[in-house]
Amino acid sequence: MASWNSVFLSWLKNFSNIFKYKMDEVQLGSHTIRSHGFAIARTHMHDWLILVLLVVIWVVILIIHPFYRFVGKDMMDDLRYPLQSNTVPVWAVPMYAVLLPMLIFIFVYIRRRDVYDLHHAVLGLLFSVLVTAVITDSIKNAVGRPRPDFFWRCFPDGKDVYDKWGNVICHGDKSVIREGHKSFPSGHTSWSFAGLGFLSLYLSGKIKAFDRRGHVAKLCIVFLPLLVASLVGISRVDDYWHHWQDVFAGVS
Repeated sequence: MASWNSVFLSWLKNFSNIFKYKMDEVQLGSHTIRSHGFAIARTHMHDWLILVLLVVIWVVILIIHPFYRFVGKDMMDDLRYPLQSNTVPVWAVPMYAVLLPMLIFIFVYIRRRDVYDLHHAVLGLLFSVLVTAVITDSIKNAVGRPRPDFFWRCFPDGKDVYDKWGNVICHGDKSVIREGHKSFPSGHTSWSFAGLGFLSLYLSGKIKAFDRRGHVAKLCIVFLPLLVASLVGISRVDDYWHHWQDVFAGVS
């Protein structure tokens, strides 16, 4: 009799687990923006307020002038690279680092109807990018390292002038000179790895890339965003906007 009871209890437990799984699926399908969106936003209101605060801090940091460090004549040998345009424009960075991941999040939401997943993905992405932006631009302003093309920013006519201490007396455009003191670390690189790195982790979870089944295609999908971010970092050195150390600092 005891054995029959144990068999029955085991069957009942398995049935309840299956039922619970099915209920979770039904509940998951009902978590839409219309039904649960406001509740989630209200629950995480403090998180969104912190995001707004990060945006304000970042804007203030962008307004602040960087540290104009000493640049002597003997240093100009490493700062005479040509001044040229960006291979990856500044406006394109938020497009692929923020907008592209969000479009993928929305695509997953349309397929699975899980507003919690959508909300947490968007919130995590924005935190990743904004915290990175605040840290990166704070260090840029504090360090004030000249870019590899600083000579032509400072002396667009090619005629270098120095004061009695040997420091440069720039006569170029002030905004161009100011930007020339923001080499370390690379903002393009840090933004790229913050946004695309987050996307890579997100995709690895969604497609179960590390489920020990050896699907190479899944790994390719996961590492593709990281490859794009790496190529962006390399382009910064190729464009002479950054030293290689700046790019490595941006990655980290």
